[in-house]
Amino acid sequence: MGKIKTIVFITGTRADYGKLKSLIKETQKCFKTHIYVCGMHLLPQYGSTYNDIMNDGYGNIHLANDIVFTGKMDIDLASTIISLNSYINAIKPDLIVVHGDRTEALAGAISGMLNNVLIAHIEGGEVTGTVDEAIRHSISKMAQYHFVANYESKLRILQLGEREENIHIIGSPDIDIMLSELPSINEVKYRYNIEFDEYAILIYHPVTTEALASENSIRQVLTAAEKSGNNYIIIYPNNDLGSDVIIREIEKLKFNKKYKLFPSLPFEDFLSLLKNSLFIIGNSSAGIREACVYGIPAIDIGTRQYGRYQNSYLRNIQHSREKENEILSCIKQTARHKCVSNYFGDGNSAKLFVNVLKSGRATSVQKKFIDMNETQEAIQNYINEVCF
Repeated sequence: MGKIKTIVFITGTRADYGKLKSLIKETQKCFKTHIYVCGMHLLPQYGSTYNDIMNDGYGNIHLANDIVFTGKMDIDLASTIISLNSYINAIKPDLIVVHGDRTEALAGAISGMLNNVLIAHIEGGEVTGTVDEAIRHSISKMAQYHFVANYESKLRILQLGEREENIHIIGSPDIDIMLSELPSINEVKYRYNIEFDEYAILIYHPVTTEALASENSIRQVLTAAEKSGNNYIIIYPNNDLGSDVIIREIEKLKFNKKYKLFPSLPFEDFLSLLKNSLFIIGNSSAGIREACVYGIPAIDIGTRQYGRYQNSYLRNIQHSREKENEILSCIKQTARHKCVSNYFGDGNSAKLFVNVLKSGRATSVQKKFIDMNETQEAIQNYINEVCF
C-alpha cells in the first residue's frame, strides 16, 4: 500500500462520535478527511444528532439517508453495507476508521475488507458482557491498524493473532475533549433549563441478549431512582433491540419535576453535566470511561458493561444487578467512591493517532494470523510427536 491520503470516519451514534471527534479534528489538518454519518444519528426519535456533527463545521460530510431502518439489527447492518459500498467506490479512501462494537462499525470493517481498503479500529481489545464483545473482536480481525486504550487491550489484540507492530496504545480519544475547555455548568444548565442544584445522570441501554427483560429491568432502575430522592438527568438509550420499551418507561416521567429527559445532548454539554454531577447510574460506557477521568462515582447495572473493569484500578465504580434494593444500596454509598483514574489515557490520543498514520510505514491489506509463542511451541511439539 502507498501512503495514506484520504480517510473516511464512520460514525453511527453520539457515543462513537464523542470518541472520534478529536481524531477527526486532528486528522483533517494533514489528510483529506471524510465523515460518513449513519445509524441513530439520522433518527429523529434519538435527537437527530447528525446536526451536532454538521454544527462542528467539517467539510466532506455524507449523510447516509439511503439506509432503510427496520429496527432489526441484521437487516439494518445489510442496508448499511449496501450504502457504504456505493460511498466507498465513489470516494476511494485509503483508510476507513471505525470505533468500538456497533453494527455501523462492523459494516465499515466488512465493506473495507471486501474492497481492499485499510481499516483502523479504535478501542478494540475490550470486553463487555453482551454480543457487542463478539462484534468488537470481529472488527479487530478485519482491521490492519489497532488503536487501543491501554496495555490490557493490547494484550487481548495479540491473543486474536494480530501483529504487535500494528497495535498502538493511544488512550481513549474522548479524554482529549474531556480535558479541554468545556462549556461552564451554568451555561449548560441555562441552555437546557435545568434548575437542579444537585443531580445524578441516568443512562440505561437495552441489552440485546436480554431484550425480553428490558421492561422489568428499567422499571427496577427507575423505581430505585425515585426512592433515592435525588434529581436525575435522564438521557435516552441507543437504538438497539429493546430501546422502545425503555423509552416508553422513561417518558412516563416527563412531567415529574425531579427529572429532565433528553433524547441526546452534544458531547461537550454532556461532559460538563457529568463533571458536575453527584454520580452516574445505568449501563452506559460513560460510567466506565468518562466518569473515572473526573472521579465521579458510577453505579454500573446489569451485564452490559460487566467484565469491562476491575475495582482494583477503577475504584469509582460499584456494580449492581437490576434489583431495586441493590441499586438503592449502591446509591447510598456513592459518596465513598469519588476516585480519579488515568487508566484510559492522558488526553493526547489524537496526536498519537496522526503520528502513526503519518509515519509512512506501509501496511498491507493482506492479513495473516500470528501465533503466540506458546501456540507455536505447542504446534511444533505436536508435529515432532506425531510426524517423527
